[in-house]
Amino acid sequence: MRPILIAFCLAAFPAVAQNPSTADQPIAHRTPEDAAKVAAILTPPTDFSKPEAFEANSAGAATVRVLEGTDAFSLPSANIADEMAFSLGNALFQKLWVAAPSSTKGSDGLGPLYNARACQDCHVKDGRGAAPSEAGDVPGTFLLRLGLPDLQAMAAHVADPVYGHQLQTFAAPGQSAEGRVALSYSPLPVTLADGTVITLRQPAYAITSAAYGPLDPSTVLSPRVAPQMIGLGLLEAIPEADILAKEDPDDTDGDGISGRANRVDGQLGRFGLKAGQPSLRGQSAQAFSTDMGLSTDLHPEPWGDCTTSQPACLTAPHGQEPGLRDGLEVDRNSLDLVTYYARNLGVPARRNLDDPATLRGKEIFHSLNCSGCHTPKHVTARLPDQPEQSFQLIWPYTDLLLHDMGEGLADGLPEHLATGREWRTPPLWGLGLTQQVSPSAGFLHDGRARTILEAILWHGGEAEPQRDAVINLAPEDRAALLSFLESL
Repeated sequence: MRPILIAFCLAAFPAVAQNPSTADQPIAHRTPEDAAKVAAILTPPTDFSKPEAFEANSAGAATVRVLEGTDAFSLPSANIADEMAFSLGNALFQKLWVAAPSSTKGSDGLGPLYNARACQDCHVKDGRGAAPSEAGDVPGTFLLRLGLPDLQAMAAHVADPVYGHQLQTFAAPGQSAEGRVALSYSPLPVTLADGTVITLRQPAYAITSAAYGPLDPSTVLSPRVAPQMIGLGLLEAIPEADILAKEDPDDTDGDGISGRANRVDGQLGRFGLKAGQPSLRGQSAQAFSTDMGLSTDLHPEPWGDCTTSQPACLTAPHGQEPGLRDGLEVDRNSLDLVTYYARNLGVPARRNLDDPATLRGKEIFHSLNCSGCHTPKHVTARLPDQPEQSFQLIWPYTDLLLHDMGEGLADGLPEHLATGREWRTPPLWGLGLTQQVSPSAGFLHDGRARTILEAILWHGGEAEPQRDAVINLAPEDRAALLSFLESL
């Protein structure tokens, strides 16, 4: 009965306003008074003997209390304006979809090829995903993106000509899943200055049981785990001008860091591991399409990621019917509710921020210029229609820009302007709660790192000097740095 109840609630609930992201609308220039406030509060710290003002509230007024257990990332923003819309969005986020035709008209249209039946299958408890095991167990939180290693091809959205943009590991009845993921790890030892040896895992991926013939010889595989969901609406609310002000593609300041923005059809990319989506609504619609094969107003094709080389998929039954759900499988209001839910998942408060080890670790973080990419704080735009995100001092530790992270982390897959060596700086807020929420979660884009220290040791490219500095830290300083990161 649950799908019927959800459908009834949605029918009775007024449509959520489609608030475009701040990337999609012009941001008014800050008044001189606001600009002065922002400049003062964003000044980098010089005194590391105590926390900065407001540092405990990672998400400003939207910050939520810290929960024990696995629900720490699932609370609504503390200042949420519409809890009913959040609850309905959460119900849709957890909703299990079924293949068409089905008696549950409000829930059919899954596939024909897909990776998950629900948003929650990938973002379990709104947390991070896990990497596959060498034994062949592939969690639903992991997927393989596919594409050609050519910037022009990727800009034109050209993926593998047979398998599309993503390997679909499940299929509706009568269809064949595209294949399976095979993984092996090679040990990669790193010796720290004190003689400690940390053994990293170097992954190698392959596709087995390919059901539609061989991939294009040029196709590259980009392994990815689902990122956590907290604070996304606040990242969307950072003014574009503030992000672009941190670009330094030619490294004119000589600090070795040359961040640059991704652009998607002229819009600033913010979301996804390579900043390939400018808005939360667009990110949600893409996930419905490529992960579940569900159509929306942004991706109206009911066959999802199927290609012309998969005719049975293109002609399979689907869930689109005139007069039902806007003629789509996910109607506009449902997409808006899921977007509202994603926009308003709360960020937990900082922990232990006045502990001496944490403060020492923060000082090391700044002295090594880790903050050159992981920008600690931002102030969001004034957004009258989004009071939860409006004019908040937030501490996400990201610049939302692309950086060359070296050959060790390269996937070879361009995405719009991003090269195969570039990744968007991931936010660090919630880092210390990651494995509380998802005990098997890994770090980095593919979950290869089992600990925060392993993730640091994989840094290369622009971040190689910082990695080497961490290797050479005294053990007590390295422990302090990790204490700081775990407090986020």
